[in-house]
Amino acid sequence: MPKLLGSPVSFLAGFLSKSEDCPELALVTGESGAGKTAWCLELARQARRLNLAPVGLISPAVFQDGVKVGIDLLEVKTGEKRRLATKKGSLASSLALETATLAWNFDPAGLAWGNAILEGLAPAGLLILDELGPLEILDDRGLTAGLRLVDEKQYRRACVVIRPRLLPAALERWPWGEALEISPNRRDEVTEAGEA
Repeated sequence: MPKLLGSPVSFLAGFLSKSEDCPELALVTGESGAGKTAWCLELARQARRLNLAPVGLISPAVFQDGVKVGIDLLEVKTGEKRRLATKKGSLASSLALETATLAWNFDPAGLAWGNAILEGLAPAGLLILDELGPLEILDDRGLTAGLRLVDEKQYRRACVVIRPRLLPAALERWPWGEALEISPNRRDEVTEAGEA
């Protein structure tokens, strides 16, 4: 059973109080719409405020007329964005791509860009990966460089977003990880913290 995830500020307070000797892995989980990406964005913002130089990738949703039509990749260090995926059935995803899930077509160029960023990272103080999903956890495809970073413990502390249904497989792969759940009622709190 995952523990309840605190605010990004409390997460970082714990980070600063820990020894550097043993890398820590937080597997952040929660239902769709719980605010996992907002939490990661606020974590990166607060980490920069503390001069911690976070690295990694965050996957914000792309909305059109209130409907989620895509997913971007945002490089934590530079703020650069690329399209990662488009919703199947949308105009932008009219081509069937080799890398796809039931709902999403993944852009090979976006995946290659994300993997290149992750492959180029030196061992990190704070690594944020939002998210490693079915492509990575079940099929060993997609952002595979992210899997390797976690496997090889190339971080002091890592925050990796994992869907609830994939959490058992992630914990089997990374038994040193700690499962932390963001509850849906925390979404407003995270968003308000980011706006303050």
